[in-house]
Amino acid sequence: MAKRTFDLTVSFVALLFLWPLFVFVGLRIKRDTPGPVFYRGVRVGLHEKPFRIFKFRTMVANAEQVGGPSTPGDDQRITRTGKWIRRFNLDELPQFLNVLKGDMSIVGPRPEVSNYVKLFTEEERELLTLRPGITDWATIWVRNEGEVLAGSTDPEKTYMEVIWPEKHLLQLKYMRESSFWVDISIMFQTLKVHLIDRFRS
Repeated sequence: MAKRTFDLTVSFVALLFLWPLFVFVGLRIKRDTPGPVFYRGVRVGLHEKPFRIFKFRTMVANAEQVGGPSTPGDDQRITRTGKWIRRFNLDELPQFLNVLKGDMSIVGPRPEVSNYVKLFTEEERELLTLRPGITDWATIWVRNEGEVLAGSTDPEKTYMEVIWPEKHLLQLKYMRESSFWVDISIMFQTLKVHLIDRFRS
């Protein structure tokens, strides 16, 4: 099955089953703080084409104006409902809409903001020849970026020194070794690490 056909099929089925959860989460967000249900930040996609990502909003509405792109777990911009959403990684689920639109794939390198893309090495720029994904090896490795950055006096510096190098090594590894069965493995491991293990903890 072609990757795009697989992405469309899985995303359609996922959204079909997840819509009651979307309604529940959306109502909680609206009751918690003023602002939209979805965060629609700009990301760099396939062949450097910008697109707006769908994520459940977990921070105050003007978060980008009062802080940087890196978000530690103890960031004061995170709302009460946002903490609950982030605990179970529910904020990423609306990206199935981006997959349907063709902006993203289910598995692929996570999309970056343009300021980070400008820092790519020549080798890392090859990642832009792939459709960005909801999950990849780096997503499984870091598990919870917010916990890694929590307590840092300079989250941006910590991100660049601790997360950035390993993240891109794992993304380049995916680019070299990608296949249908690799995608299936990443999907199941993501489900285990970011959902099943979280509910057990």
